[in-house]
Amino acid sequence: MINNMIEESAYQRKRLEAFFDEELITWSKEIIQQYNRLMAYYRCAIMEVETKFKVLNEEYSLRYDRNPINGIKSRLKSLDSIKGKLERKGLPFQWKMIEEHILDVAGIRVACSFVDDVYLLADALLKQDDISLIEKKDYIANPKENGYRSLHLIVAVPIYLEHEKRVMPVEIQLRTIAMDFWASLEHQLRYKKDFDYTDDMAKELQDCAVLSAQLDARMDSLRQRVENQK
Repeated sequence: MINNMIEESAYQRKRLEAFFDEELITWSKEIIQQYNRLMAYYRCAIMEVETKFKVLNEEYSLRYDRNPINGIKSRLKSLDSIKGKLERKGLPFQWKMIEEHILDVAGIRVACSFVDDVYLLADALLKQDDISLIEKKDYIANPKENGYRSLHLIVAVPIYLEHEKRVMPVEIQLRTIAMDFWASLEHQLRYKKDFDYTDDMAKELQDCAVLSAQLDARMDSLRQRVENQK
Protein backbone atom coordinates (compact mmCIF):
# COMPACT_ATOMS: atom_id res chain seq x y z
CA MET A 1 0.00 0.00 0.00
CA ILE A 2 2.72 2.44 1.02
CA ASN A 3 4.82 1.42 -1.99
CA ASN A 4 1.84 2.05 -4.28
CA MET A 5 1.33 5.49 -2.76
CA ILE A 6 5.01 6.35 -3.23
CA GLU A 7 4.93 5.17 -6.83
CA GLU A 8 1.73 7.14 -7.49
CA SER A 9 3.23 10.25 -5.89
CA ALA A 10 6.38 9.93 -8.00
CA TYR A 11 4.27 9.46 -11.13
CA GLN A 12 2.16 12.55 -10.37
CA ARG A 13 5.31 14.59 -9.67
CA LYS A 14 6.79 13.61 -13.03
CA ARG A 15 3.50 14.46 -14.77
CA LEU A 16 3.47 17.83 -13.00
CA GLU A 17 7.10 18.54 -13.90
CA ALA A 18 6.44 17.58 -17.51
CA PHE A 19 3.38 19.83 -17.57
CA PHE A 20 5.27 22.84 -16.24
CA ASP A 21 8.23 22.16 -18.54
CA GLU A 22 5.87 22.11 -21.48
CA GLU A 23 4.07 25.22 -20.23
CA LEU A 24 7.41 27.00 -19.72
CA ILE A 25 8.59 26.10 -23.22
CA THR A 26 5.28 27.30 -24.71
CA TRP A 27 5.40 30.51 -22.64
CA SER A 28 9.02 31.15 -23.65
CA LYS A 29 8.20 30.68 -27.33
CA GLU A 30 5.28 33.10 -27.02
CA ILE A 31 7.50 35.70 -25.32
CA ILE A 32 10.15 35.35 -28.03
CA GLN A 33 7.50 35.62 -30.77
CA GLN A 34 6.03 38.75 -29.16
CA TYR A 35 9.48 40.32 -28.85
CA ASN A 36 10.40 39.48 -32.46
CA ARG A 37 7.07 40.85 -33.68
CA LEU A 38 7.58 44.13 -31.78
CA MET A 39 11.14 44.50 -33.08
CA ALA A 40 9.86 43.85 -36.61
CA TYR A 41 7.45 46.79 -36.19
CA TYR A 42 10.35 49.02 -35.15
CA ARG A 43 12.43 47.83 -38.13
CA CYS A 44 9.54 48.69 -40.44
CA ALA A 45 9.36 52.17 -38.89
CA ILE A 46 13.09 52.61 -39.50
CA MET A 47 12.63 51.62 -43.15
CA GLU A 48 9.81 54.14 -43.52
CA VAL A 49 11.91 57.02 -42.16
CA GLU A 50 15.04 55.97 -44.07
CA THR A 51 13.02 55.98 -47.29
CA LYS A 52 11.74 59.48 -46.56
CA PHE A 53 15.29 60.78 -46.11
CA LYS A 54 16.49 59.02 -49.27
CA VAL A 55 13.67 60.60 -51.26
CA LEU A 56 14.52 64.05 -49.88
CA ASN A 57 18.19 63.50 -50.69
CA GLU A 58 17.29 62.58 -54.26
CA GLU A 59 15.07 65.64 -54.63
CA TYR A 60 17.73 68.02 -53.32
CA SER A 61 20.28 66.41 -55.62
CA LEU A 62 18.10 67.34 -58.59
CA ARG A 63 17.08 70.76 -57.29
CA TYR A 64 20.36 72.04 -55.83
CA ASP A 65 22.86 69.80 -57.65
CA ARG A 66 24.24 68.44 -54.38
CA ASN A 67 23.38 65.79 -51.78
CA PRO A 68 22.76 67.07 -48.25
CA ILE A 69 23.00 63.54 -46.80
CA ASN A 70 26.44 61.98 -46.48
CA GLY A 71 25.23 58.76 -44.87
CA ILE A 72 22.42 57.08 -42.90
CA LYS A 73 22.85 54.53 -40.13
CA SER A 74 20.16 52.76 -38.14
CA ARG A 75 19.97 50.60 -35.06
CA LEU A 76 17.59 48.83 -32.69
CA LYS A 77 18.20 48.99 -28.96
CA SER A 78 19.38 45.69 -27.54
CA LEU A 79 17.18 43.75 -25.14
CA ASP A 80 19.62 44.50 -22.30
CA SER A 81 19.48 48.24 -23.04
CA ILE A 82 15.68 48.21 -23.12
CA LYS A 83 15.51 46.26 -19.86
CA GLY A 84 18.01 48.59 -18.19
CA LYS A 85 16.11 51.70 -19.27
CA LEU A 86 12.83 50.30 -17.92
CA GLU A 87 14.53 49.51 -14.61
CA ARG A 88 15.91 53.05 -14.36
CA LYS A 89 12.38 54.36 -14.91
CA GLY A 90 11.05 51.98 -12.25
CA LEU A 91 8.86 50.16 -14.77
CA PRO A 92 8.23 46.43 -15.22
CA PHE A 93 9.56 44.58 -18.25
CA GLN A 94 6.39 44.42 -20.33
CA TRP A 95 5.75 44.99 -24.03
CA LYS A 96 3.21 47.71 -23.25
CA MET A 97 5.78 49.52 -21.10
CA ILE A 98 8.32 49.36 -23.94
CA GLU A 99 5.88 50.80 -26.48
CA GLU A 100 4.62 53.55 -24.17
CA HIS A 101 7.77 54.62 -22.33
CA ILE A 102 10.83 53.76 -24.45
CA LEU A 103 10.74 56.07 -27.43
CA ASP A 104 14.23 55.39 -28.78
CA VAL A 105 14.07 51.65 -29.43
CA ALA A 106 14.33 52.45 -33.15
CA GLY A 107 17.06 54.92 -34.03
CA ILE A 108 18.38 56.59 -37.17
CA ARG A 109 21.50 58.74 -37.50
CA VAL A 110 21.78 61.04 -40.51
CA ALA A 111 25.18 62.57 -41.28
CA CYS A 112 24.87 65.80 -43.28
CA SER A 113 27.39 67.84 -45.20
CA PHE A 114 26.60 71.23 -43.62
CA VAL A 115 24.81 72.59 -40.57
CA ASP A 116 22.15 74.20 -42.78
CA ASP A 117 21.41 70.76 -44.22
CA VAL A 118 20.55 69.44 -40.76
CA TYR A 119 17.74 71.95 -40.32
CA LEU A 120 16.70 71.77 -43.99
CA LEU A 121 16.13 68.02 -43.74
CA ALA A 122 14.48 68.20 -40.32
CA ASP A 123 12.02 70.87 -41.48
CA ALA A 124 11.21 68.97 -44.68
CA LEU A 125 10.57 65.74 -42.77
CA LEU A 126 8.35 67.37 -40.15
CA LYS A 127 6.22 69.03 -42.85
CA GLN A 128 5.11 65.62 -44.13
CA ASP A 129 1.52 64.96 -43.08
CA ASP A 130 2.13 61.40 -41.84
CA ILE A 131 4.94 62.45 -39.49
CA SER A 132 4.19 63.71 -35.97
CA LEU A 133 6.82 65.32 -33.75
CA ILE A 134 6.95 63.85 -30.25
CA GLU A 135 10.11 65.50 -28.95
CA LYS A 136 12.86 67.82 -30.20
CA LYS A 137 16.23 68.59 -28.58
CA ASP A 138 18.61 70.94 -30.36
CA TYR A 139 22.12 70.22 -29.10
CA ILE A 140 23.59 72.23 -32.00
CA ALA A 141 22.12 75.49 -30.76
CA ASN A 142 22.63 74.35 -27.15
CA PRO A 143 25.54 71.86 -26.97
CA LYS A 144 25.83 69.44 -24.07
CA GLU A 145 28.35 70.21 -21.35
CA ASN A 146 30.84 67.72 -22.80
CA GLY A 147 30.69 69.45 -26.21
CA TYR A 148 28.27 67.05 -27.92
CA ARG A 149 26.30 68.61 -30.79
CA SER A 150 23.42 67.10 -32.73
CA LEU A 151 19.75 67.69 -33.50
CA HIS A 152 17.55 65.04 -31.90
CA LEU A 153 14.00 64.36 -33.02
CA ILE A 154 11.58 61.71 -31.87
CA VAL A 155 8.81 61.26 -34.41
CA ALA A 156 5.79 59.02 -34.78
CA VAL A 157 5.50 57.30 -38.16
CA PRO A 158 2.76 54.95 -39.39
CA ILE A 159 3.55 51.50 -40.72
CA TYR A 160 0.97 49.66 -42.79
CA LEU A 161 0.63 45.94 -42.17
CA GLU A 162 -1.67 43.42 -43.80
CA HIS A 163 -4.60 43.98 -41.46
CA GLU A 164 -3.70 47.07 -39.44
CA LYS A 165 -1.88 50.35 -39.22
CA ARG A 166 0.49 50.93 -36.33
CA VAL A 167 2.13 54.21 -35.32
CA MET A 168 5.68 53.70 -34.09
CA PRO A 169 8.21 56.10 -32.52
CA VAL A 170 11.64 56.59 -34.10
CA GLU A 171 14.53 58.61 -32.71
CA ILE A 172 16.41 60.62 -35.34
CA GLN A 173 19.84 62.19 -34.82
CA LEU A 174 20.89 64.68 -37.47
CA ARG A 175 24.44 66.01 -37.39
CA THR A 176 27.26 67.12 -39.67
CA ILE A 177 30.16 64.87 -40.62
CA ALA A 178 32.38 66.80 -38.16
CA MET A 179 29.86 66.34 -35.33
CA ASP A 180 29.56 62.65 -36.13
CA PHE A 181 33.36 62.20 -36.16
CA TRP A 182 33.70 63.88 -32.75
CA ALA A 183 30.76 61.99 -31.19
CA SER A 184 31.98 58.59 -32.41
CA LEU A 185 35.52 59.04 -31.09
CA GLU A 186 34.33 60.61 -27.83
CA HIS A 187 32.11 57.56 -27.21
CA GLN A 188 34.97 55.17 -27.94
CA LEU A 189 37.32 56.97 -25.55
CA ARG A 190 34.80 57.51 -22.76
CA TYR A 191 33.59 53.91 -22.65
CA LYS A 192 36.86 52.12 -23.41
CA LYS A 193 37.37 49.25 -20.96
CA ASP A 194 40.20 49.40 -18.42
CA PHE A 195 40.80 53.05 -19.23
CA ASP A 196 40.97 55.91 -16.75
CA TYR A 197 38.95 58.78 -18.25
CA THR A 198 40.38 61.90 -16.57
CA ASP A 199 39.14 65.48 -16.28
CA ASP A 200 42.04 66.62 -18.46
CA MET A 201 40.87 64.33 -21.25
CA ALA A 202 37.30 65.58 -20.88
CA LYS A 203 38.58 69.16 -21.19
CA GLU A 204 40.60 68.29 -24.28
CA LEU A 205 37.56 66.66 -25.88
CA GLN A 206 35.57 69.82 -25.15
CA ASP A 207 38.27 71.83 -26.93
CA CYS A 208 38.05 69.43 -29.87
CA ALA A 209 34.28 69.97 -29.97
CA VAL A 210 34.88 73.73 -30.24
CA LEU A 211 37.30 73.14 -33.11
CA SER A 212 34.71 70.90 -34.76
CA ALA A 213 32.11 73.68 -34.53
CA GLN A 214 34.58 76.16 -35.97
CA LEU A 215 35.29 73.77 -38.86
CA ASP A 216 31.57 73.50 -39.60
CA ALA A 217 31.28 77.30 -39.62
CA ARG A 218 34.24 77.68 -41.99
CA MET A 219 32.93 75.02 -44.36
CA ASP A 220 29.51 76.73 -44.37
CA SER A 221 31.23 80.01 -45.22
CA LEU A 222 33.13 78.39 -48.10
CA ARG A 223 29.92 76.84 -49.43
CA GLN A 224 28.22 80.23 -49.41
CA ARG A 225 31.11 81.76 -51.36
CA VAL A 226 30.95 79.00 -53.96
CA GLU A 227 27.18 79.32 -54.34
CA ASN A 228 27.39 83.11 -54.63
CA GLN A 229 29.73 82.73 -57.61
CA LYS A 230 27.21 80.67 -59.58
